[in-house]
Amino acid sequence: MDSETRKSNRKLVGWLGVAVVAMFGFGFALVPLYDIMCEALGINGKTNTESAVQPIGMRADITRTIRVEFMAHVNPDMPWSFKPEKMSLDVHPGEVIQTVYFAHNQSNQSLIGQAVPSVSPGTGATYFNKIECFCFNHQPLEGKGKAEMPLIFYIEPDIPDSIHTLTLSYTLYNITSSAATDGAVLDISRAQVGSSSRPALDYPTSEISYE
Repeated sequence: MDSETRKSNRKLVGWLGVAVVAMFGFGFALVPLYDIMCEALGINGKTNTESAVQPIGMRADITRTIRVEFMAHVNPDMPWSFKPEKMSLDVHPGEVIQTVYFAHNQSNQSLIGQAVPSVSPGTGATYFNKIECFCFNHQPLEGKGKAEMPLIFYIEPDIPDSIHTLTLSYTLYNITSSAATDGAVLDISRAQVGSSSRPALDYPTSEISYE
């Protein structure tokens, strides 16, 4: 191999190295770019991660109706089934609504799940407030166990008139390993098989049938 060929090969290797570094950096940049695009396009809006308190004196606006659609997704490494009781509800802004999601651990092992919510369009996410949500806490479930997971929410009355539909979507992740690393204890007593307990409410809600 002559010197010109070796020089050409070194140059090629150098350019390939630059390309690999550039692609690696672009991969890291995709996450913030994706967040920016979602915010600009009004999709995958983030919702409150702590319990919201219904403002005193807030009244339902019965002249308006917002369709709330419920979706459920399960990460591939999570052997649970996960679904909403209702696929959609028609809600008056300012009305407190109670419904549930159902979870079933289809494996023989005790596992811990974590649901991550999003609301679309993103412009409506700040008007969607969760008073009680299973997504606020880890959800432990024994092997073959089932649980009803409550959701209580309201939509703020000043939601823009241009928004007629909100889609609430949850993705359920298996966090058993990370929870164990953090020293979390798998408390199965919170999610017994066939559990149907619901939180006590100190305010009126429009409760959906649990039959």
